[in-house]
Amino acid sequence: MNTEISGIILQWVALVVLSYPLGRYIAKVYRGEPTCLDFMAPVERWIYKLCGIRPDEEMNWKQFLKALLTVNAFWFVWGMVLLVCQGWLPLNPDGNGGQSPDLAFNTTISFMVNCNLQHYSGESGLTYFTQLFVIMLFQFVTAACGMAALAGIMKALAAKTTRTIGNFWVFMTRSVTRILLPLSLLVGILLIVNGVPMSFDGRQTITTLEGNEQAISQGPTAAIVPIKQLGTNGGGYFGTNSSHPLENPNAFTNILECCAIMILPMAMVWAVGFYIRRRKLAAWIYGVMLFAFTAGICVSVPQEMGGNPQIDKMGIAQDLGSMEGKEVRIGSAASAMWGMVTTATSNGSVNSMHDSQTPLSGLLQMLNMQINCWFGGVGVGWMNYFAFLIIAVFISGLMVGRTPEFLGKKVEAREMKIATLVVLMHPLLILVGTGIASAIAANNPGIGWLNNPSFHGLSEMLYEYTSSAANNGSGFEGLADNTPFWNISTGIVLIMGRFFPIIGQVAIAGLLASKKYVPESAGTLKTDTFTFSLMTFVVIIIVAALSFFPALALGPIADYLSF
Repeated sequence: MNTEISGIILQWVALVVLSYPLGRYIAKVYRGEPTCLDFMAPVERWIYKLCGIRPDEEMNWKQFLKALLTVNAFWFVWGMVLLVCQGWLPLNPDGNGGQSPDLAFNTTISFMVNCNLQHYSGESGLTYFTQLFVIMLFQFVTAACGMAALAGIMKALAAKTTRTIGNFWVFMTRSVTRILLPLSLLVGILLIVNGVPMSFDGRQTITTLEGNEQAISQGPTAAIVPIKQLGTNGGGYFGTNSSHPLENPNAFTNILECCAIMILPMAMVWAVGFYIRRRKLAAWIYGVMLFAFTAGICVSVPQEMGGNPQIDKMGIAQDLGSMEGKEVRIGSAASAMWGMVTTATSNGSVNSMHDSQTPLSGLLQMLNMQINCWFGGVGVGWMNYFAFLIIAVFISGLMVGRTPEFLGKKVEAREMKIATLVVLMHPLLILVGTGIASAIAANNPGIGWLNNPSFHGLSEMLYEYTSSAANNGSGFEGLADNTPFWNISTGIVLIMGRFFPIIGQVAIAGLLASKKYVPESAGTLKTDTFTFSLMTFVVIIIVAALSFFPALALGPIADYLSF
């Protein structure tokens, strides 16, 4: 068997096998049950005392959301001040200057919402200080915010009738101390052993084989890469991200970093099942997500390994596949696998240039983010699926003449309206943003945004707003995006794409939790069956995927037909 294919199968099997026990562990953490990391309890108590948190105080869903939004507002001010002033701050051996206000706005919002859309190059756009105290810090706290939101929803769904959904601050703290930090330390040690740099030295000047001098950046790379993967943050310490040999030196680190992207989103599906004691329901949801994710791999990998058909017509062999925009040491298959992993989650890191991949791979990458619930971001991926689940329950109940119920709670008009608004906001942000940008580009031919004309140029703009709305952060890098228009417009999409769904999903869970529990009977609609899982899948495809078909037809599909 081709060794590249073997590597992909190995990653797939490892993720499926490891996600189950990790999901059980995560459920125990949020339920407050004994775990192997209980020695972190004194650290947590110190954090609670320092911050004035009462860990035994329960919150209703409105108080829960208020805490979530308040901490994010604080981090916004923190990030803006440090990024604009970074040129005057310590740990800046290379003398990098501060970011412009519009770029600082985009960068702060991007990392605050767990997106990590980068309109700058890491080596020159940031200092070691801001890499650590803005970028890495945000990668922990924003991932923990998403995980805490899901923990609140789990508590709401597990209770028969309650008006509280837990304590946001406790869930957030435990997400860092007992899940993100231990896993990041493990991955970081493995990266250091394999040659990823960890230092505070400035650039090194070396002489190349051609006799030219080249400045090589280094810095605390091994501290930042683990959490950018595990927290589904994305971004990159270096401008070229995980295609850089110091950020991703070899085949082992490539597999390690790729698996780190997907492991927590996959485990969180099982965690929900263990927490609410509905493992069969979790298994069906996991199966739907895994099927869609695997189908994307089975299409994208052959596309990239097959090469460009136009080159085939010239009679030129393409033994390595389509290698434009890819690293030879990584290969076309592993690049395609990473592309599917990073867009099926809201990670956004890359080990190749997505702009250079074949049209069908680009189509699938956009579709993953447009659907935005095939595992998705850590915590929020399941929450996005939850909105579709509510819609599927409501429609299925009407179709069979039964009262729509989910986990013993009636799904009524209020929950349905919120779920519908959450689901429709996603295509609205993407398509309106792309439409405005396309109109500006068409009326200003010399604006200089696009490196590619026609269908692929549209795909570049569509991808940028898709990535922003999905809190992903990857990009078709033919787009010149560090301009006031792109920095501000994508910043607005980033905010709305992150917080509007979270507010709606937590509100639905809080409303359901306060309702009277109705025991299951012969007339109850079963949600842990193949039939209902198929129904949910169909609802997702109709509501999410087909909303984007006209735009996709003008972009990657037209690009493929002319390929």
